[in-house]
Amino acid sequence: MTTEIDPTALAVFIFFFLLVTVMGFVAARWRVPKTLAHIDEWGLGGRSFGTWITWFLVGGDFYTAYTVIAVPALVYTVGAYGFFALPYTIVVYPFVFMVMPVLWQKAKDFGYVTAGDVVYGQYGSRGLELAVAITGVIATMPYIALQLVGMTAVLKALGLHGEVPLAIAFIVLALYTYSAGLRAPALIAFVKDIMIYIAVIAAVAVIPIKLGGYENVFNAAQADFTAKGAGSLLLGGNQYVAYATLALGSALAAFMYPHTLTGIFASNSGKTIRKNAVLLPAYTLLLGLLALLGYMGHAAHLTLSSPNDVVPALFQTLFPSWFAGFAFAAVAIGALVPAAVMSIGAANLFTRNFWKAYVNPKVDPAGEAKVAKVTSLAVKVGALLVIVFLPTQFALDLQLLGGIWILQTLPALVFGLFMNWFRAPGLLAGWFVGFFGGTYLVWSNGLKPLQAISLGGAPFTVYIGLLALAANIIVAVVVNAAMPKQVAAA
Repeated sequence: MTTEIDPTALAVFIFFFLLVTVMGFVAARWRVPKTLAHIDEWGLGGRSFGTWITWFLVGGDFYTAYTVIAVPALVYTVGAYGFFALPYTIVVYPFVFMVMPVLWQKAKDFGYVTAGDVVYGQYGSRGLELAVAITGVIATMPYIALQLVGMTAVLKALGLHGEVPLAIAFIVLALYTYSAGLRAPALIAFVKDIMIYIAVIAAVAVIPIKLGGYENVFNAAQADFTAKGAGSLLLGGNQYVAYATLALGSALAAFMYPHTLTGIFASNSGKTIRKNAVLLPAYTLLLGLLALLGYMGHAAHLTLSSPNDVVPALFQTLFPSWFAGFAFAAVAIGALVPAAVMSIGAANLFTRNFWKAYVNPKVDPAGEAKVAKVTSLAVKVGALLVIVFLPTQFALDLQLLGGIWILQTLPALVFGLFMNWFRAPGLLAGWFVGFFGGTYLVWSNGLKPLQAISLGGAPFTVYIGLLALAANIIVAVVVNAAMPKQVAAA
């Protein structure tokens, strides 16, 4: 991949980056809020987003720049196994359809802003609230850092090396998020998703033509996998269980993250959420097309220093400079939207479930908004420092753990929506076992998310997140059943 500056591509990139920067600051005046000095307005857009805004916002922060870079990179490296993201983004929507409107209604009725608020309101336990809040923050931080990894890949393709371009982009992001709150990524998400759709549709139409057709693309990929002795166009027999459990566990975890919940809480009704559960799978089609770019990388015979370069290299090699600049801008803007929503989600958690709970219980809504704004800046700076000073692999490993960690908040957040049997001590004990047990398994397996299991026959591998969740639920049930009700309530 060429890493020299292409003036045309760079000019197109800068044009679109400036466009969304202006939109980010204009967003403070979009839909005319009464005031942004209230966490409901700054952090949830006034809970007023309808179907289309929610579709772009949730799609924009769920399908991130890192997804655009990482999914094709994984397919490029391992083949069919990299497609696990497709069933996961299908399975998740029935879950969203059934559970999220109930959660939204509870948040709306009681003024909850975060998952920690919901848990504290349901169980009255500061300990369980803090566990859920801390899990949300630490699972989100590396996720933001990975958006920077995606942006770094396209900046490198543009010939922009070093940390200065990345720092400038995130300073701009931090300033307009501080100013406009959730309205900024919601407005920018329209531009981001339209650009991504144009770039991907053009890629899957044009690239195979230039590479001799899809048959040649698949044949070239299989030939490369065979030559290196790893990867395949089809799953191996020992990969089925791992693939299925990884998809299911990822689906259950997806809407436990603070940024996806922020998009849900910002909706104007449960009906809006159900409509989005029907409409959002359109992004899965986009993701499937994106994943195919991994196979196309083999047919294009690219020379890559990292699999993460496969998408930028394809656009750079096979498209004119102006379109490559457009596609790079789409990916970079695709980093800004989720990074903004993630930082807002983490800031809301800190403000509501730490600052208000432990530092200043009498803080008013304007004070909450101020703390959240400052915290969102700190979160972005922290993510930037991770990328600048720590190896990228560190962020990757933490994000891997993040999915397992955030999955352990599901029982506390979801079970109480449908039953009143569980109590805080049992759920807290279950969270502790799932969180630390899952971490131990991943660590002992060399930071691999899969655990080999044998039930008397041939061993098979299972996603550790689901194993930890099963242990979490079992412990919660046992402790809840064993503990006298009056003691548990105390």
